[in-house]
Amino acid sequence: MGRRTSVPPVAADPNLTDLTPDERLRRLELTVTRRLDGLLHGERRGLLPGPGSEPAGSREYRPGEDEVRRMDWSVTARTAVPHVREVDADRELTTWLLVDASPSMEYGTAAVDKRELAVAAVAAVGFLTAGPGNRLGAQVLTPYGLRRMPARGGRTHLFGLLRALLALPRSGDDTASAVVPAAGLADALAEVRRVAHRRGLVVVISDFLDGLPDDPRLPARWERPLRQLSVRHQVLAVEVTDPREWELPDVGLITLADPETGDHREVWTGDRRLRERYAAAAAAQREQVRHALRRAGATHLGLRTDRDWTVDIVRHVHAQRRLAAASPPPRGGAV
Repeated sequence: MGRRTSVPPVAADPNLTDLTPDERLRRLELTVTRRLDGLLHGERRGLLPGPGSEPAGSREYRPGEDEVRRMDWSVTARTAVPHVREVDADRELTTWLLVDASPSMEYGTAAVDKRELAVAAVAAVGFLTAGPGNRLGAQVLTPYGLRRMPARGGRTHLFGLLRALLALPRSGDDTASAVVPAAGLADALAEVRRVAHRRGLVVVISDFLDGLPDDPRLPARWERPLRQLSVRHQVLAVEVTDPREWELPDVGLITLADPETGDHREVWTGDRRLRERYAAAAAAQREQVRHALRRAGATHLGLRTDRDWTVDIVRHVHAQRRLAAASPPPRGGAV
Protein backbone atom coordinates (compact mmCIF):
# COMPACT_ATOMS: atom_id res chain seq x y z
CA MET A 1 0.00 0.00 0.00
CA GLY A 2 1.80 3.09 -1.21
CA ARG A 3 1.70 6.67 -0.13
CA ARG A 4 2.70 9.87 -1.81
CA THR A 5 6.12 11.15 -0.87
CA SER A 6 6.38 14.26 -3.01
CA VAL A 7 5.19 17.73 -2.08
CA PRO A 8 3.11 19.41 -4.80
CA PRO A 9 4.69 22.54 -6.25
CA VAL A 10 3.26 25.91 -5.24
CA ALA A 11 3.36 28.95 -7.47
CA ALA A 12 5.62 31.82 -6.41
CA ASP A 13 2.59 34.05 -5.97
CA PRO A 14 -0.39 31.75 -5.38
CA ASN A 15 -3.86 33.14 -5.45
CA LEU A 16 -7.18 31.99 -4.09
CA THR A 17 -7.87 29.75 -7.09
CA ASP A 18 -4.53 27.95 -6.74
CA LEU A 19 -5.24 26.78 -3.22
CA THR A 20 -9.04 26.59 -3.11
CA PRO A 21 -10.31 26.03 -6.65
CA ASP A 22 -13.95 25.96 -5.62
CA GLU A 23 -15.92 29.23 -5.73
CA ARG A 24 -18.32 27.98 -3.05
CA LEU A 25 -15.87 28.79 -0.25
CA ARG A 26 -15.78 32.47 -1.19
CA ARG A 27 -19.42 32.93 -0.20
CA LEU A 28 -19.12 31.24 3.19
CA GLU A 29 -18.00 32.41 6.58
CA LEU A 30 -17.52 30.33 9.71
CA THR A 31 -19.99 31.24 12.45
CA VAL A 32 -18.36 31.65 15.86
CA THR A 33 -20.86 31.53 18.72
CA ARG A 34 -18.47 31.73 21.66
CA ARG A 35 -17.63 34.99 23.41
CA LEU A 36 -14.55 36.72 21.95
CA ASP A 37 -11.98 39.12 23.38
CA GLY A 38 -10.85 42.30 21.63
CA LEU A 39 -12.71 45.03 19.80
CA LEU A 40 -12.79 45.07 16.02
CA HIS A 41 -12.09 48.62 14.80
CA GLY A 42 -12.68 47.93 11.11
CA GLU A 43 -10.56 48.57 8.06
CA ARG A 44 -9.81 52.21 9.02
CA ARG A 45 -8.17 53.12 12.30
CA GLY A 46 -9.89 55.63 14.55
CA LEU A 47 -9.42 57.04 18.02
CA LEU A 48 -12.46 55.24 19.38
CA PRO A 49 -14.36 52.14 18.24
CA GLY A 50 -17.79 52.68 16.77
CA PRO A 51 -20.97 51.62 18.51
CA GLY A 52 -20.93 48.25 16.78
CA SER A 53 -23.64 46.23 15.11
CA GLU A 54 -24.28 43.22 17.36
CA PRO A 55 -27.75 43.35 18.99
CA ALA A 56 -27.53 43.42 22.79
CA GLY A 57 -31.09 44.12 23.92
CA SER A 58 -33.00 47.33 24.61
CA ARG A 59 -33.22 49.97 27.32
CA GLU A 60 -35.39 53.02 28.06
CA TYR A 61 -34.87 56.08 25.89
CA ARG A 62 -32.96 58.99 27.49
CA PRO A 63 -34.00 62.36 25.95
CA GLY A 64 -31.11 64.50 24.75
CA GLU A 65 -28.69 61.56 24.98
CA ASP A 66 -29.99 58.87 22.62
CA GLU A 67 -30.51 59.12 18.89
CA VAL A 68 -34.07 58.72 17.69
CA ARG A 69 -32.93 56.52 14.81
CA ARG A 70 -31.93 53.87 17.36
CA MET A 71 -35.48 53.65 18.67
CA ASP A 72 -36.70 50.08 19.20
CA TRP A 73 -40.28 50.48 18.02
CA SER A 74 -41.38 46.90 18.72
CA VAL A 75 -40.40 47.09 22.41
CA THR A 76 -41.80 50.63 22.65
CA ALA A 77 -45.16 49.42 21.31
CA ARG A 78 -45.30 46.50 23.75
CA THR A 79 -44.34 48.49 26.85
CA ALA A 80 -45.77 51.91 25.94
CA VAL A 81 -42.42 53.33 27.11
CA PRO A 82 -39.84 54.60 24.58
CA HIS A 83 -36.92 52.16 24.23
CA VAL A 84 -33.73 52.25 22.13
CA ARG A 85 -31.72 49.37 20.76
CA GLU A 86 -28.39 48.58 22.40
CA VAL A 87 -25.55 47.09 20.37
CA ASP A 88 -22.13 45.69 21.20
CA ALA A 89 -18.99 46.53 19.32
CA ASP A 90 -17.96 43.88 16.82
CA ARG A 91 -15.29 41.47 18.03
CA GLU A 92 -12.12 40.44 16.29
CA LEU A 93 -11.50 36.73 15.84
CA THR A 94 -8.19 35.04 16.56
CA THR A 95 -8.04 31.53 15.11
CA TRP A 96 -5.41 29.05 16.24
CA LEU A 97 -4.76 25.99 14.10
CA LEU A 98 -3.21 22.77 15.35
CA VAL A 99 -2.07 20.87 12.25
CA ASP A 100 -1.02 17.26 12.68
CA ALA A 101 1.90 16.56 10.33
CA SER A 102 3.01 13.35 12.06
CA PRO A 103 3.97 10.25 10.00
CA SER A 104 0.45 8.78 10.14
CA MET A 105 -0.80 11.85 8.24
CA GLU A 106 1.53 11.06 5.30
CA TYR A 107 -0.58 8.07 4.31
CA GLY A 108 -2.88 8.28 1.31
CA THR A 109 -4.25 6.10 -1.49
CA ALA A 110 -6.43 8.69 -3.27
CA ALA A 111 -5.60 11.85 -5.26
CA VAL A 112 -4.06 13.41 -2.13
CA ASP A 113 -2.70 12.02 1.10
CA LYS A 114 -4.01 12.99 4.52
CA ARG A 115 -1.34 15.62 5.09
CA GLU A 116 -2.12 17.38 1.80
CA LEU A 117 -5.82 17.32 2.69
CA ALA A 118 -4.93 18.89 6.04
CA VAL A 119 -3.26 21.77 4.18
CA ALA A 120 -6.42 22.19 2.09
CA ALA A 121 -8.43 22.35 5.32
CA VAL A 122 -6.07 25.06 6.61
CA ALA A 123 -6.65 27.05 3.41
CA ALA A 124 -10.42 26.72 3.81
CA VAL A 125 -10.34 27.84 7.45
CA GLY A 126 -8.08 30.76 6.53
CA PHE A 127 -10.43 32.01 3.82
CA LEU A 128 -13.58 31.40 5.88
CA THR A 129 -12.30 33.35 8.88
CA ALA A 130 -10.64 36.16 6.93
CA GLY A 131 -11.78 39.66 7.83
CA PRO A 132 -10.57 43.04 9.08
CA GLY A 133 -8.79 42.60 12.40
CA ASN A 134 -8.96 38.80 12.33
CA ARG A 135 -5.75 36.85 12.86
CA LEU A 136 -4.62 33.31 12.12
CA GLY A 137 -1.87 31.38 13.90
CA ALA A 138 -0.74 27.77 13.84
CA GLN A 139 1.01 25.09 15.82
CA VAL A 140 2.31 22.25 13.62
CA LEU A 141 2.99 18.81 15.05
CA THR A 142 5.84 17.30 12.99
CA PRO A 143 7.99 14.17 13.46
CA TYR A 144 10.81 16.52 14.45
CA GLY A 145 9.03 18.63 17.05
CA LEU A 146 6.33 21.23 17.49
CA ARG A 147 6.61 24.33 15.32
CA ARG A 148 4.81 27.57 16.09
CA MET A 149 3.71 30.10 13.49
CA PRO A 150 2.58 33.39 15.12
CA ALA A 151 -0.94 34.73 14.68
CA ARG A 152 -1.15 37.48 12.07
CA GLY A 153 -3.75 38.86 9.70
CA GLY A 154 -3.94 39.24 5.94
CA ARG A 155 -3.81 37.04 2.88
CA THR A 156 -0.04 37.36 2.59
CA HIS A 157 0.35 35.71 5.99
CA LEU A 158 -2.14 32.98 5.03
CA PHE A 159 -0.28 32.15 1.79
CA GLY A 160 3.02 32.13 3.66
CA LEU A 161 1.53 29.72 6.19
CA LEU A 162 0.30 27.41 3.41
CA ARG A 163 3.67 27.44 1.67
CA ALA A 164 5.41 26.59 4.95
CA LEU A 165 3.04 23.67 5.54
CA LEU A 166 3.59 22.29 2.05
CA ALA A 167 7.36 22.57 2.43
CA LEU A 168 7.54 20.76 5.79
CA PRO A 169 9.92 17.78 5.75
CA ARG A 170 8.46 14.32 5.90
CA SER A 171 9.50 11.37 8.05
CA GLY A 172 12.77 9.91 6.86
CA ASP A 173 13.77 13.11 5.06
CA ASP A 174 17.54 13.48 5.38
CA THR A 175 17.25 17.28 5.26
CA ALA A 176 15.18 17.36 8.44
CA SER A 177 16.77 17.59 11.84
CA ALA A 178 15.24 16.93 15.23
CA VAL A 179 15.78 20.33 16.84
CA VAL A 180 13.33 19.63 19.66
CA PRO A 181 11.96 16.32 20.98
CA ALA A 182 8.95 14.92 19.18
CA ALA A 183 5.66 15.80 20.86
CA GLY A 184 2.31 14.08 20.92
CA LEU A 185 -1.12 15.45 20.14
CA ALA A 186 -1.90 15.95 23.84
CA ASP A 187 1.28 18.02 24.30
CA ALA A 188 0.47 20.07 21.21
CA LEU A 189 -3.03 20.84 22.52
CA ALA A 190 -1.55 21.97 25.83
CA GLU A 191 0.79 24.31 23.93
CA VAL A 192 -2.13 25.79 21.98
CA ARG A 193 -3.92 26.44 25.25
CA ARG A 194 -0.82 28.24 26.54
CA VAL A 195 -0.52 30.62 23.56
CA ALA A 196 -4.24 31.19 22.84
CA HIS A 197 -4.77 34.00 25.33
CA ARG A 198 -7.91 35.52 23.79
CA ARG A 199 -11.16 33.69 23.42
CA GLY A 200 -11.56 32.61 19.82
CA LEU A 201 -11.65 29.65 17.48
CA VAL A 202 -9.32 26.66 17.75
CA VAL A 203 -9.21 24.24 14.81
CA VAL A 204 -7.50 20.87 15.32
CA ILE A 205 -6.72 19.00 12.07
CA SER A 206 -5.62 15.41 12.66
CA ASP A 207 -6.51 11.75 12.25
CA PHE A 208 -6.68 11.62 16.09
CA LEU A 209 -4.96 8.22 16.17
CA ASP A 210 -2.20 9.39 18.50
CA GLY A 211 -2.95 8.40 22.08
CA LEU A 212 -6.11 6.47 21.19
CA PRO A 213 -6.35 3.50 23.61
CA ASP A 214 -7.20 -0.02 22.50
CA ASP A 215 -9.94 -0.15 25.13
CA PRO A 216 -12.77 2.18 23.97
CA ARG A 217 -13.85 2.62 27.59
CA LEU A 218 -10.64 4.49 28.36
CA PRO A 219 -10.21 8.16 27.38
CA ALA A 220 -7.73 9.19 24.71
CA ARG A 221 -4.63 11.01 25.95
CA TRP A 222 -5.66 14.11 24.02
CA GLU A 223 -9.23 14.19 25.36
CA ARG A 224 -8.54 16.10 28.57
CA PRO A 225 -6.42 18.91 27.02
CA LEU A 226 -9.01 19.22 24.25
CA ARG A 227 -11.77 19.58 26.85
CA GLN A 228 -9.74 22.26 28.63
CA LEU A 229 -9.47 24.19 25.36
CA SER A 230 -13.20 23.97 24.70
CA VAL A 231 -13.99 25.57 28.07
CA ARG A 232 -12.63 28.90 26.82
CA HIS A 233 -12.65 28.60 23.03
CA GLN A 234 -14.90 27.30 20.32
CA VAL A 235 -13.16 24.13 19.09
CA LEU A 236 -13.53 22.55 15.66
CA ALA A 237 -12.00 19.08 15.27
CA VAL A 238 -11.30 18.19 11.62
CA GLU A 239 -10.80 14.42 11.36
CA VAL A 240 -8.85 13.42 8.22
CA THR A 241 -9.09 9.83 6.99
CA ASP A 242 -8.28 7.72 3.94
CA PRO A 243 -10.59 5.07 2.37
CA ARG A 244 -8.05 2.28 3.02
CA GLU A 245 -8.30 3.07 6.73
CA TRP A 246 -11.97 2.12 6.56
CA GLU A 247 -11.77 -1.09 4.54
CA LEU A 248 -9.26 -3.36 2.82
CA PRO A 249 -9.51 -4.16 -0.91
CA ASP A 250 -9.24 -7.72 -2.19
CA VAL A 251 -5.77 -7.45 -3.78
CA GLY A 252 -4.07 -10.59 -2.47
CA LEU A 253 -0.98 -10.48 -0.27
CA ILE A 254 0.05 -7.01 0.92
CA THR A 255 2.52 -5.63 3.45
CA LEU A 256 1.14 -3.14 5.94
CA ALA A 257 3.49 -0.71 7.66
CA ASP A 258 2.84 1.38 10.77
CA PRO A 259 4.14 4.85 9.85
CA GLU A 260 4.62 5.79 13.50
CA THR A 261 6.58 2.73 14.67
CA GLY A 262 7.85 1.24 11.41
CA ASP A 263 6.40 -2.22 12.20
CA HIS A 264 5.48 -4.39 9.18
CA ARG A 265 2.93 -7.16 8.79
CA GLU A 266 1.93 -9.25 5.78
CA VAL A 267 -1.82 -9.64 5.27
CA TRP A 268 -3.77 -11.85 2.86
CA THR A 269 -6.64 -9.64 1.75
CA GLY A 270 -8.33 -12.47 -0.17
CA ASP A 271 -9.84 -13.62 3.14
CA ARG A 272 -13.37 -12.18 3.20
CA ARG A 273 -13.76 -12.63 6.96
CA LEU A 274 -10.51 -10.77 7.54
CA ARG A 275 -11.75 -7.85 5.46
CA GLU A 276 -15.03 -7.81 7.39
CA ARG A 277 -13.23 -7.83 10.75
CA TYR A 278 -10.97 -5.03 9.55
CA ALA A 279 -13.94 -2.90 8.45
CA ALA A 280 -15.75 -3.52 11.75
CA ALA A 281 -12.67 -2.62 13.79
CA ALA A 282 -12.07 0.52 11.71
CA ALA A 283 -15.67 1.66 12.14
CA ALA A 284 -15.45 1.07 15.90
CA GLN A 285 -12.21 3.06 16.07
CA ARG A 286 -13.76 6.03 14.26
CA GLU A 287 -16.80 5.86 16.52
CA GLN A 288 -14.40 5.92 19.47
CA VAL A 289 -12.84 9.12 18.08
CA ARG A 290 -16.26 10.72 17.55
CA HIS A 291 -17.37 9.94 21.12
CA ALA A 292 -14.11 11.34 22.53
CA LEU A 293 -14.50 14.56 20.54
CA ARG A 294 -18.10 14.91 21.67
CA ARG A 295 -17.16 14.41 25.32
CA ALA A 296 -14.43 17.03 24.93
CA GLY A 297 -16.99 19.58 23.69
CA ALA A 298 -15.54 19.91 20.19
CA THR A 299 -17.51 20.22 16.97
CA HIS A 300 -16.63 17.36 14.61
CA LEU A 301 -15.98 17.65 10.86
CA GLY A 302 -14.89 14.56 8.93
CA LEU A 303 -12.88 14.85 5.71
CA ARG A 304 -11.77 11.97 3.47
CA THR A 305 -9.08 11.93 0.82
CA ASP A 306 -11.41 10.28 -1.69
CA ARG A 307 -14.26 12.79 -1.37
CA ASP A 308 -14.89 16.38 -2.42
CA TRP A 309 -13.67 18.15 0.72
CA THR A 310 -15.22 21.47 -0.30
CA VAL A 311 -18.69 19.89 -0.28
CA ASP A 312 -18.10 18.48 3.21
CA ILE A 313 -16.94 21.88 4.50
CA VAL A 314 -19.86 23.72 2.89
CA ARG A 315 -22.34 21.29 4.46
CA HIS A 316 -20.69 21.68 7.85
CA VAL A 317 -20.77 25.49 7.71
CA HIS A 318 -24.44 25.54 6.73
CA ALA A 319 -25.30 23.06 9.51
CA GLN A 320 -23.50 25.20 12.08
CA ARG A 321 -25.32 28.29 10.84
CA ARG A 322 -28.66 26.59 11.34
CA LEU A 323 -27.67 25.54 14.87
CA ALA A 324 -26.47 29.07 15.68
CA ALA A 325 -29.71 30.57 14.36
CA ALA A 326 -31.80 28.16 16.40
CA SER A 327 -30.08 28.97 19.71
CA PRO A 328 -29.83 32.38 21.42
CA PRO A 329 -26.41 34.05 21.26
CA PRO A 330 -24.33 34.01 24.45
CA ARG A 331 -23.97 37.17 26.49
CA GLY A 332 -20.83 39.25 26.10
CA GLY A 333 -20.82 40.21 22.44
CA ALA A 334 -20.33 36.84 20.76
CA VAL A 335 -20.08 36.64 17.00
